[in-house]
Amino acid sequence: MATNTVSLKLLIDTKGHKVLFAEAGKDFVDFLFTPLALPVGTVIRLLSKDNMVGSLGKLYDSLELLNDTYMLPNLNKDTLAKKVYMCRTYHLFIADDPRAICPACKYTLSTEVPYVAAPAIAEGSSGGGGGGGYVKDVVTYMIMDNLEVKPMSTISCIAMLNRFNVKEVGTLEERMVLLGMDEGLKLLKASLESNAVLTNVFFGKKEV
Repeated sequence: MATNTVSLKLLIDTKGHKVLFAEAGKDFVDFLFTPLALPVGTVIRLLSKDNMVGSLGKLYDSLELLNDTYMLPNLNKDTLAKKVYMCRTYHLFIADDPRAICPACKYTLSTEVPYVAAPAIAEGSSGGGGGGGYVKDVVTYMIMDNLEVKPMSTISCIAMLNRFNVKEVGTLEERMVLLGMDEGLKLLKASLESNAVLTNVFFGKKEV
């Protein structure tokens, strides 16, 4: 496998023509959470997630609900949508409170700027799960069609099949796909437009 791709195992309902959920590792979940570290994360926090078009609101909900046990120990969830401010004359002072006063010009530090998180724990260090990114590499994750993320288990899989009212196991198909640059861009675009992201991007792709 090329180093710039990650694998994703899909469970497809061939009768309903949709992806029920995917089984993924740390690499894919880190990829999903990355957009939340961009300014769009702040937009999601300010808007009503229930009224958003697309799936980024569900992805943000997943981050909020994900137990801290699964996050790398040097990361705080607020890092992914943190707001930082500077003054309107762009002096080299920043604050996390827009009411703070710039020591140079005395204006409030009310101009929002992108926040860059601290580097993740380096590969091989004693972080429990190791590596960069956001989540630990000690469990498999379940990714729903609308990008909800949760730790995967046998019970959660059975619960999902019941939720989708799957009566005929023979209609289910397991398919392994690769996520490369093209699929990654399609996935991010679909997340802003649809609640059936995995189905839109991967349904009909040939098995690898």
